[in-house]
Amino acid sequence: MIRKKEDQAIAYKCIRGGIGEVEMHKICESVEELYGKGRLFNLMVLAPGNTIGEHTHEGDNEIFYFLSGTGEYNDNGTIVEVGPGDTTICSDGELHGLKNTGDVPLEFIALILYS
Repeated sequence: MIRKKEDQAIAYKCIRGGIGEVEMHKICESVEELYGKGRLFNLMVLAPGNTIGEHTHEGDNEIFYFLSGTGEYNDNGTIVEVGPGDTTICSDGELHGLKNTGDVPLEFIALILYS
């Protein structure tokens, strides 16, 4: 199967009480496409100043791989600057959040897998 860019579903959502919306390009559109191993595999675009609110993962983990832009990642209460080529992993039971601190969109791949 091939899913062309123009055929990918795009959703806009405020995540976990964050500021503004996140533009989510669905790389996989269903749990079935992830063979029941996870629930999300997206290209995410966070506009300048927008955030993903702090939240704890329970029963799953989330990996971000940053493509462009700059941001501040909350890693269990420790704020770390992130940018292109950086990877973050929020394991089951851990807390994270994200803020775009730059003046261009922060783009990253997000993958949520079940524990």
